[in-house]
Amino acid sequence: MGLSGKDLIGLRDITAEEIKLILDTAGPMKEIIARKIKKVPTLRGRTVITVFYEASTRTRTSFELAAKYLSADTVGLAAATSSVSKGESLKDTARNIAAMGADVVVLRHPMSGAAELLARSLNVSVINAGDGAHEHPTQALLDMYTVREKKGRLDGLKVAIIGDILHSRVARSDIWGYTIMGSEVRLAGPSTLIPAGIEKLGVRVCRTVEEAIEGADVVNVLRIQMERQQQGLFPGLREYSRMFGISPERLSLAAPGALVMHPGPINRGVEMSSEVADGLQSVICEQVTNGVAVRMALLYLLIGGSEQK
Repeated sequence: MGLSGKDLIGLRDITAEEIKLILDTAGPMKEIIARKIKKVPTLRGRTVITVFYEASTRTRTSFELAAKYLSADTVGLAAATSSVSKGESLKDTARNIAAMGADVVVLRHPMSGAAELLARSLNVSVINAGDGAHEHPTQALLDMYTVREKKGRLDGLKVAIIGDILHSRVARSDIWGYTIMGSEVRLAGPSTLIPAGIEKLGVRVCRTVEEAIEGADVVNVLRIQMERQQQGLFPGLREYSRMFGISPERLSLAAPGALVMHPGPINRGVEMSSEVADGLQSVICEQVTNGVAVRMALLYLLIGGSEQK
């Protein structure tokens, strides 16, 4: 059994069975990461190219490590040092990359829909590593893997997503993924940063952070994306921290053993206090490890573990 398509663009149209397959496959991949010698020949002879039009630390590095651990060849392309800086279009850049024999293109782009456009233009597999404020499917998958690993299930859990929902591609993918898997999703943040009509996605919008956190099994905190903000959406960082930041006192409202998560990078003292970020309930660093395992699983399922679509 493999994935139904050649690409992973988002979680909106993925099935619960496919999500479960990815998460199940990530388990053995995590065992490889724990070995002294982190190398298996699974994707020997395959080539993975990462194309990043936006800055990234965790996502780009974890994709490249995932490919290397599976023995694939990797090439990293940054827009600032490529022909993009000379005016070459995304489509032409990708076509040239594919013509060199790439098997997978991992794309991060500031425009929503860029990954889908690329997937329609190429015969090789495309993985969306974040497109504008649209989706970041691999982050949601690693979030769900982390929760399932700690809690043993996803169905019936209460997940609070706190922060800048409007600009967060992570929030959208998390909403799709968690609801598909049977979790209850609650949202909280400044009203100006909650998209109108988002309740139609099957989530509950809470009036306060306390309401969202109360009894939650997972508290997933989002970064305030200052680079995407327009002035006036909230008073300031100090006010945001006071009204929406996660403190030990607010976290105490969650269910016993609740997990604290963050996709990174963290703005300490704004989205959450250092006591919370470094506390016993935090699984933020484990999310990073699990990100490599989940991305290994995806590469395996797309180009190694099933017949090429």
